[in-house]
Amino acid sequence: MLFGGTPFELNRLMLIRIVMAAVLIALMALAFRSPKLVPRGLQNVAEYGLVFVREQICFEVLGKETGKKFFPLIASIFFAILFLNFSSIIPFLNISSNARIGMPLVLAIVAYVAFNYIGIKKYGFWKYMRSSIVVPNVPPAMHVLLIPIEFISTFVLRPFTLTVRLMANMLAGHIMLVLFFSATQFFLFDGAAWMKGLSPFSLVGGFAFTLFEMLVIFLQAYVFALLTAVYIGLAQHADSH
Repeated sequence: MLFGGTPFELNRLMLIRIVMAAVLIALMALAFRSPKLVPRGLQNVAEYGLVFVREQICFEVLGKETGKKFFPLIASIFFAILFLNFSSIIPFLNISSNARIGMPLVLAIVAYVAFNYIGIKKYGFWKYMRSSIVVPNVPPAMHVLLIPIEFISTFVLRPFTLTVRLMANMLAGHIMLVLFFSATQFFLFDGAAWMKGLSPFSLVGGFAFTLFEMLVIFLQAYVFALLTAVYIGLAQHADSH
């Protein structure tokens, strides 16, 4: 849509990402441009969101001391996913950029690098790897089976499931909304006369699914941030396998 034929060309999905990122930055800047001791209005909403991430994700999973340390990372992931997902129900945008694999993959890589860096920094590379994949107190012969399973589970499936879970849920929601509202348009304008009576049902179904999609939007941000915190906690305590 912009700068076609150059290394900086932007398609519709990239523009949506930029728009939603700009909205997030602008709202946070407005909320905290002159913070009050007793928050009101936009500051109150923003603080409620930040407190939720801090208390219900960071402190709940990592404890207060560690949770404070990693709060900026986990909060950034949570709000990035939340705002990028919201474009799926905004008129004229109509799709979450997380419904394509690019952005979920980037976020999963950020989480992957973070928890592995934390584990390696604390234990050193070899001790961290050994602690992560070697299950203690099992017969030696079992290691032949368990080590590959633990390696795949920790270092392959974690980023894979983070990526696919987010992308698949947002893509499925997008497809369902397209089906409901496309069906409404077809029944009203393109279908046979008797089909017009079906349009209210598909329209109501579309609005109902939009409400459900709002729940999914929040849940996907919460689950991704929660799992990131869980993986950080596991990396910090890799020797307690």
